[in-house]
Amino acid sequence: MEFTIQTNQREEIVDITNEVEEIVSKISNENNKICIVFVPHATCGVIINENYDKAVCDDILDFLRTSIPQGKWKHDRIDGNGDAHIKASIIGPSEIIPIKNSKLQLGRWQGIGLAEFDGPRERRIIVEVI
Repeated sequence: MEFTIQTNQREEIVDITNEVEEIVSKISNENNKICIVFVPHATCGVIINENYDKAVCDDILDFLRTSIPQGKWKHDRIDGNGDAHIKASIIGPSEIIPIKNSKLQLGRWQGIGLAEFDGPRERRIIVEVI
């Protein structure tokens, strides 16, 4: 199954935990399964981290902006988004989460985020349970 998210900024982390949980509750009624969350895009990624305090996401984005600044990469000559490709490569396009009793086994403070690095854009998120 899949869903789409419209991002609003060039760089942001959008909490998609509820959307993924809803899909998992519909398609998984067994124990000992895993959920794969994947984005088929080259300039965004999927991240699991704290979703309670927004400052955590801000800190992650600030670190990536500082470490991988915009405008100094060879690919910038083509699309101007070389930094977005590097950031997405570091974060990665997917996460795997165990499922038990049709529930994602995330930690108390963990959430699933779509890490946007070249928005605003409409992003597709694919959710598979195996």
